[in-house]
Amino acid sequence: MSRPTKANIVIDMEDVDKDDEMDEIGIDATEAKTSKKKRSVVWKEFEIITNSGDMKARCNHCKHNLAYKKGGATTHLKRHLKLCTPRKATLVGKDKGLKQRLLSFDITEGDEMLSIFKYDKGKVREELVKMFVVHEYPFRMVEHELFTKFCRSLNPKCEPIKRQTLKLDCMKMYISEKESLKLALAGINKISLTSDLWTSNQSIGYMCLTGHFMDSEWKLQKRILNFCPLEPPHTGLAIADNISECLIDWGIEDKISTITLDNASSNDLAVIVLKENFEAKEKLHFGGKIFHVRCCAHILNLMVQDGLTEIQDVIENIRESVKYLKLSPSRLYKFNEIVKSLKLSTSKRLILDVPTRWNSTYAMLECALENKSVFSRYKERDYNYKWLPSNEDWKRAAEVSKFLEVINDVTKVLSGRKYPTSNLFLRQIWKVRKMLNDMSTDNRDFVKHMTLKMKEKFDKYWGECNLVMAIGAVLDPRYKMKLILYSFPKIYPIDDFQRHIDDVRESLEFLYKEYLSVDGQINSSMSSATYDCNPSQAKNQKTYDFDEWVITNFDIIPGNKSEIDVYLDEGVISLVMRNMRILML
Repeated sequence: MSRPTKANIVIDMEDVDKDDEMDEIGIDATEAKTSKKKRSVVWKEFEIITNSGDMKARCNHCKHNLAYKKGGATTHLKRHLKLCTPRKATLVGKDKGLKQRLLSFDITEGDEMLSIFKYDKGKVREELVKMFVVHEYPFRMVEHELFTKFCRSLNPKCEPIKRQTLKLDCMKMYISEKESLKLALAGINKISLTSDLWTSNQSIGYMCLTGHFMDSEWKLQKRILNFCPLEPPHTGLAIADNISECLIDWGIEDKISTITLDNASSNDLAVIVLKENFEAKEKLHFGGKIFHVRCCAHILNLMVQDGLTEIQDVIENIRESVKYLKLSPSRLYKFNEIVKSLKLSTSKRLILDVPTRWNSTYAMLECALENKSVFSRYKERDYNYKWLPSNEDWKRAAEVSKFLEVINDVTKVLSGRKYPTSNLFLRQIWKVRKMLNDMSTDNRDFVKHMTLKMKEKFDKYWGECNLVMAIGAVLDPRYKMKLILYSFPKIYPIDDFQRHIDDVRESLEFLYKEYLSVDGQINSSMSSATYDCNPSQAKNQKTYDFDEWVITNFDIIPGNKSEIDVYLDEGVISLVMRNMRILML
């Protein structure tokens, strides 16, 4: 073996220095040795360019131009590589196997937040299920060619699924949501139910059962507990059995406080069966005093439908007139031309009602009354038009429209979704009763007959005190017992209204004790306070509205008072005075 010469030793030392240099800036020495063009390893990451006639060294990572001189030093280039941020990110990525990430903006509670985007196949399928359920899209839509192209245009990684897969995903989400709701209902003490039945255009009967409850944060919640076909015949026993099975499935069969149904006779039987079942298990809350709640909107509908039969011929003429015009574009165009020629200010178009829905009949009458002068002129231009109402018919329609306007306003208040309504029922129903009382003194026969029919329906369902309606009003600090004392003498017969007032008071005390007994907090006895009302005084207050009546009548009842007594004996919040203070601000 030959001894190394001095020249070989010098060459080896240069190689060692070069290896150390490459390690210092993070370049693999074996890769650098393959380049024969330039000695310095920095040229693996720089390129020489000409910029405005000057030669520069450009960094391949950040594209920054640095000074370059042929045969010159490269120390400043090495220094740049050590500090170059894009180069550092590339080296870290190689070490950890990372790739460049995408950023996205996530909107959380109205605020946009920058986050790293990561494609999540499971999340995509979950959102897809929500979209199809909420918007009721057909499952086969996921197999449409353009839908697949659209999804892939959003993200090439998106994988199409079959409608059978989407169906299974929907069922998985249903089971997951049901289990979550079961856990939530397990911590609820009392739940109120509402239910309704109807028949589809395929002659299939369906029943929907909804639960209403207060959550741990005292927010009103409602959830659909069951939506299922109901096999005929739809007897009260079948309805009760179906509801009972649903309650057992959810584990809430001992937590039901009230149930609200419409006024079908089968529902009355269903309530009797359910009430007996709960009573046998000693799970009938509040002694069953408020178990059955009748749907007020349905009662108003039945009442109005009975009243409208007295002017059915007038309504039929107007309905046929609107139908005749709307069935032909040419006739409707001619009608609208007459409207323009008369320069009527109305912007309402003709509306054809649905006979079973009185509010649509009201909308039809209101629109027809605004265009009544047009109908007579149209008759002069179309001899085939045979349903022109007479002047007397228009007068009767106008009178009925005024009455329906009040009912329509009441129904809107009672049908509110974004605010509690139980405290508003009594005052709204009192408005209806007051209107019927005023109409009963009318001299026109058709008004008298119409009022008589509606009062019969009113007394049938509200002849006995509706405790839920009354207690809801009492718990409103604007009304308390004052509204009961004001309205009951006008709603019920003179020899019976005091009994209903006493029932409300006793029921309120019963509820108060039951709620306190849950936590074992009853330490004070209820007072023996009574609320008597002078019949003659109450009957003579016809010209006073409730707010004015409260201002002039303050009944302060002393005695040993519980919290409920203190609340009831305090003054009410007057809407009249409150509105005056707002105007003064």
